[in-house]
Amino acid sequence: MFASGDSRRAIPDLVPFLRGRLTAPLTRFAPAPTGVLHLGHVVNAIYVWGLARTLGGRVLLRIEDHDRQRARAAYERELLDDLDWLGLEPDVFPTSCFRAGRCDGRQSDRDAIYRTALAPLIAAGLVYGCDCSRAQQGAAPAAGERRYPGTCRDRGLPLGEGVGWRLRVAPGVERFEDALSGEQAQDPSEQSGDLLLRDRLGNWTYQCVAAIDDTVQGITLVIRGRDLLESTGRQIRLARLLGRSDPPTFAHHALIMKSPSQKLSKSDRDSGIRDLRSAGWSADAVIARAAQLAGMGNAPRLAARDLPALFAGW
Repeated sequence: MFASGDSRRAIPDLVPFLRGRLTAPLTRFAPAPTGVLHLGHVVNAIYVWGLARTLGGRVLLRIEDHDRQRARAAYERELLDDLDWLGLEPDVFPTSCFRAGRCDGRQSDRDAIYRTALAPLIAAGLVYGCDCSRAQQGAAPAAGERRYPGTCRDRGLPLGEGVGWRLRVAPGVERFEDALSGEQAQDPSEQSGDLLLRDRLGNWTYQCVAAIDDTVQGITLVIRGRDLLESTGRQIRLARLLGRSDPPTFAHHALIMKSPSQKLSKSDRDSGIRDLRSAGWSADAVIARAAQLAGMGNAPRLAARDLPALFAGW
């Protein structure tokens, strides 16, 4: 396993960059309960908790279970247990909130919030119904992502059962400076076309709920893997339409890969936190191993409370 990414800003320059932009940021750790936590998640947690503590900020825990066909309550319970075992304590929505039942940090408990947020866009005619299957959403390119060709844009389909919701995306470039990958320029209309907000099965999409939650919850620093960098422009666009003129600061870190073309999976039994625990690893050893894979030193043990030390000297 090794780290892979094309970051332009070195980690030692990251904290000064963020200090110049943020005061006491609110960031989030946002796993999806569709599998077990693995070392890649721990790398993300190192960045999230380490930078939050270094910058005098807070961490919000969000359970991204918007895909109701894939999310499992058992996985949620396991990831909460793993966070407790690792010593990673959220400041907003602690693990006890999720165990108690309904919690505003859980996306499946926020349906009314998403509907309320999108109501002005629906009233303005910016959201339309789409009944296209995946095969009808445009051919998958050899490289890059599938772009929706606008098949249903002018069909006037009502937003009823079995119909997806799409946002009309006008041409235009979104420019932002990623804290690790540098200056970015993305045109969502060219990348993805009209954005799917809710699928035909009634699931809110990641792009939709991530943008709404980051806006409504007041997230000012988004730290996530490099594989999500290309979708940032469309989330900035949606957030602006929702009324957020000042987007969060974004930092997309390198991924931990099994091979040059294969990132870690939630099913990987050589990197799953549960499997490492069963093999006798301590929490401090697991965090240290993730830090090693991310190129953050070679300490044999690293406790969650010591994560700021990885960043504080920079």
